Amino acid sequence: MNSPEAIGVDLGGTKMLLGVLDSSSKVVWESRERSTGQSEEELVELLVREIAEARAAHGGVEAIGLGMPATVDHEKGLAISAVNLPIEDLPIRDLAVDRIGLPVFVDNDANVAALAEHLYGAARGTQNAVMLTLGTGIGGGLILGGEIYRGATGAGAELGHMVIEIDGPLCQGNCPSRGCIETFASGTAIGREGRAAAEREPDSALGKMLANGADVDGRAVTEAALGGDATAIGVFDLVGMRLGVALASFANIFEPEVIVIGGGVIAAGDLLLEPARRELQARALAPMNRTPVVAAELGEDAGMIGAAAMARIELERSG
Repeated sequence: MNSPEAIGVDLGGTKMLLGVLDSSSKVVWESRERSTGQSEEELVELLVREIAEARAAHGGVEAIGLGMPATVDHEKGLAISAVNLPIEDLPIRDLAVDRIGLPVFVDNDANVAALAEHLYGAARGTQNAVMLTLGTGIGGGLILGGEIYRGATGAGAELGHMVIEIDGPLCQGNCPSRGCIETFASGTAIGREGRAAAEREPDSALGKMLANGADVDGRAVTEAALGGDATAIGVFDLVGMRLGVALASFANIFEPEVIVIGGGVIAAGDLLLEPARRELQARALAPMNRTPVVAAELGEDAGMIGAAAMARIELERSG
């Protein structure tokens, strides 16, 4: 039996990706819009406008799924707080339903990315998987017993805020903690470490970029590392090791069949994953120290695909 068509929306810290999943789970329509610097009201307007365009192109849509980089009350459809977006206690589901007139289901963006990789990607065939999405920050998603794990209200699995250094630097955005893995292994952290390395090594590719006034951000560090710059590779050795410290804890706690790493930072591939694997193997208990750590397969579409899949699942359950 075919599933209903659904729209999936991945509302990230810098962009919004929206797509239509048809009855055979194929993406048949997509749009991308910038979300940086927008207020709550502007984000809602952007969402409504893009959904209207998608429905005009595909009239068979029956539900909307929305993944957000926020703590979410899944049952109430409430975006409680976001580290990298100006959101606080936003009743996004009710606002969207009033404007759109279709069922809307809201979840954390990394939860739905994990669902997509579980159904269609790198965690296919597993019942227990951990996913981290490394971008501006670090999102976390858990598949336990074949289902998204959300915690008591839906706000659980904020894996990016696992503390790995008790007196570490303040976390970014609205997080009140210190020493979170997000501060050590996100794209933001890679850019920060890359700039520090460029200052220490002025003759490196990163150092020359900095001297020429280029923006030494996470993407620039990735490109330099893939191009063979030893200083940039060293940044990924450091960041991957830090990531592996957190992965060892996740492996010990959940004993997943696989840990999936996604988000924009995964463009560095094994330059990031190999040091993370080594650290996990060295730190985790047996047999968890043998947990595979793999790259996500669905790329930046994972959140959008997972949001649509989540909406279909919730629609069928509610019916």
